[in-house]
Amino acid sequence: MTTAPAGPDPTMEAIGHAVSEGRAGDIASARQKLLDLWSAIGVTGDPLHRCSLAHYLADLYEDAAQALAWDIRALDAADAVTEQRVQEHHAGLHIAGFYPSLHLNLADNYRRLGSFEAATEHINAAKAHAPDLPRDPYGDLLRRAIQEVAEAIAGGDRTRRASPP
Repeated sequence: MTTAPAGPDPTMEAIGHAVSEGRAGDIASARQKLLDLWSAIGVTGDPLHRCSLAHYLADLYEDAAQALAWDIRALDAADAVTEQRVQEHHAGLHIAGFYPSLHLNLADNYRRLGSFEAATEHINAAKAHAPDLPRDPYGDLLRRAIQEVAEAIAGGDRTRRASPP
């Protein structure tokens, strides 16, 4: 089985470029590009596009409430993505692998907002989906972040993490 993308996807490429720009430090420009893409995609657009964009856009907000709104959109969109659609984008991806990170981000935002019951629900969901993570450095990174956020929730810690989960 190949792991190469099935074909070019201009929207996913645009999302990737904006994400790279944000990671390079130009957060305001990256955020605006993603917001413009969101307007073009629309709330009923391709769920893979909506999930990816919202997931990355959430990371561009320091305010936990703003990030939470985008993380909720990402999870809602993930629930509408089919395995076939994910495979069309990239043969090595599986929608199940998205859920640990999506729930982790929600747990972290709820934790930062002091909503520890909701945070616990989402960290438990992240743990339940963790077996779907790959056995590679990315999977290891997420498993560590799940543990760290779980510990912060248990300790009632609302402080922002050094990096998003």
